[in-house]
Amino acid sequence: MKCFVTGASGFIGSNLVQELLAHGHRVKVLLRPGANERGLQGLKYERVTGDIFDRSLLLREMEGCDWCFHAAASYQLWMRNYAAMYQTNVEGTRNVLEAAGKAGCKKIVYTSTVGCIGVPLPVNGKITPASESEKIPDDQLFCDYKRSKFQAEGVAIELFRKIGLPVIIVNPSAPIGPGDARPTPTGQIVVDFLNGRLPAYLETGLNWVHVHDVAVGHILAAEKGRFGERYILGNQTGNLTLHQTFALLERISGVPAPKKRIPYWLAHRIAEISEFGAYFTGKPPRATFAGVRMAKHKMWFDSGKAIRELGLPQTSPEQAFADAVTWFRANGYVKKK
Repeated sequence: MKCFVTGASGFIGSNLVQELLAHGHRVKVLLRPGANERGLQGLKYERVTGDIFDRSLLLREMEGCDWCFHAAASYQLWMRNYAAMYQTNVEGTRNVLEAAGKAGCKKIVYTSTVGCIGVPLPVNGKITPASESEKIPDDQLFCDYKRSKFQAEGVAIELFRKIGLPVIIVNPSAPIGPGDARPTPTGQIVVDFLNGRLPAYLETGLNWVHVHDVAVGHILAAEKGRFGERYILGNQTGNLTLHQTFALLERISGVPAPKKRIPYWLAHRIAEISEFGAYFTGKPPRATFAGVRMAKHKMWFDSGKAIRELGLPQTSPEQAFADAVTWFRANGYVKKK
């Protein structure tokens, strides 16, 4: 198949390009001028320079493509002004999906997030991992990233229902592994851990998944996914508390895990001070309100649907973190002591 990929310089996007090429597909990628192409080095793909706001370019370059993968997004937990995030995540998504439909792409895979799925509250102290059917209540859309992606997913569903666009939605959980060049907020946790920058932690829960499985899951969604459906790309054994995550990282890396746990009231105060300073410096804060609010919920998910319908691979969380640690150390993210 000939595939068109947006967001190819990102963590998921670069791994997706690698997997598409490994599966024998031809790949055309859309890259902005000056994009960080570190994750694409050595790969043979066709490059298109531009952005997702150029409708005529999108339509022209998608002609003749069989599949479109829209992985481009603004993924940040803090910005001075969030208008650009909504422009990218919502209007950019509409531009790409509509262009793919007009260009005749037979399959359009939209990369959403598990942040668009509701997280059930504990019942008698137990949490049941959420599936794709869980609607997210308004009080869980507590940051602009989640709100913008929720609106973007709404655009994808609207275009499927109204004009029959062949859209399949994938909802990755917390990807980890090699090639996180920026790194993402979840990858930054690993980098900070390895550099000893986490004297204490705020307890929460995440579903960790190997980025390789997420990339393969995109391809499986194009091959087997049902139009208008969404699929959680996660790991059935990846639902871990942060305490469990750090214990795992300690075993893998040899770096001692932080022992002190921060209470939520203190974390909120730290985020308040951090964001206040960031507003004046322009540098991202060390702690964010969005991160603290998300930590109140254990974001655990059930990827059974993707496993049953798509054959989503299930690389162990241990292997995912080991691959991430190896990559970060080999690429200069960890200070030598």
